[in-house]
Amino acid sequence: MELLTIGAFAKASRLSPKALRLYDELGLLAPARVDPVTGYRLYAPEQLDRARLVAWLRRLGMPLARIRHVCTLEADQAAREIRAFWARVEADTAARRDLATFLIDHLSWKDPTMTVSANPLEIRYAAHSDAGLVRDGNQDTAYADAHLLAVADGCGRTGAPASRAAVDALKGLETEGIPAGNLLNLLEDAVDRARQAVEGVVGTASSVEQAGGTTLTAMLWTGGQMALVHIGDSRVYLLRDGQLFQITQDHTLVQSMVDEGRLTPEEAACHPQRALLVRALGPGADGTPDMRLHDARPDDRYLLCSDGLSSVVRADEIRQVLAESAEPDQAVRDLIALANGSGGPDNVSCVVADVMERRR
Repeated sequence: MELLTIGAFAKASRLSPKALRLYDELGLLAPARVDPVTGYRLYAPEQLDRARLVAWLRRLGMPLARIRHVCTLEADQAAREIRAFWARVEADTAARRDLATFLIDHLSWKDPTMTVSANPLEIRYAAHSDAGLVRDGNQDTAYADAHLLAVADGCGRTGAPASRAAVDALKGLETEGIPAGNLLNLLEDAVDRARQAVEGVVGTASSVEQAGGTTLTAMLWTGGQMALVHIGDSRVYLLRDGQLFQITQDHTLVQSMVDEGRLTPEEAACHPQRALLVRALGPGADGTPDMRLHDARPDDRYLLCSDGLSSVVRADEIRQVLAESAEPDQAVRDLIALANGSGGPDNVSCVVADVMERRR
């Protein structure tokens, strides 16, 4: 068998000699032989397939440690691993796209009174929280006023005070009329206050599982837009022109597995770890928020809810209630009744807000 010099192998594999030396040092692509006198690396022609695979995976941006793992797998397993990696890249790209959209929107933010409606807009709202039929207490917090809509779902032994602390940290936050350049900082500061408030309540344990924590999903009315802050698996839905849209993504283990192609949505719905959070407010948790701006239109109806509703009531049933209930308060009560009618296995909280032209 004739071996190739590092130069010839580099040309054939489209990897530089410098990259080949690095991959050798990392145990990723060892040469077939090293000349004991000159120290030159020599490669076998059959190593070209692995070298090209390494080059392609590097072009995808895959970390070297993960490439080393992929190279140890059979072809079908390697394909699944690459599919999972790329799904995560796409999810991360989508998150960055959302942030880019947020930045574009808030940097070009017009006077908040200049909306798609000829008249100024306002919101009409209702909020309610219920313990459900199984739990002894209620760890949810639901809140609504003229500027803030919020749902927080506490977990662990300090879940109830944690959810209250997170929402309390946002109360009094004024977004209407602020300069566009300050909006992102305002929301980030609000999340920081909520994080500190929760940690002050739950103590110094090393994890949410030990001490407790909370989700936080809130919308702040800016006068013509809704600014969204979202951490966890509570949800926001928008009913517009009779259609229901989920405008948040659950920060759960099973949702990340769906994003990576490891589970189908149907499998995720009955997965035993479907409630395991990958983002939350609490000690040791990733509290990175999703943040977006939504242009408001007259007759839009927003629903914020804990998973005590979304995990037991189908989306088409939620849409029907939102479409048929005339007042926010009636919609909230009907949705909670639906959750309890489905067994009420968890605390359930709902906030409904209607966008409407301001009465003169």
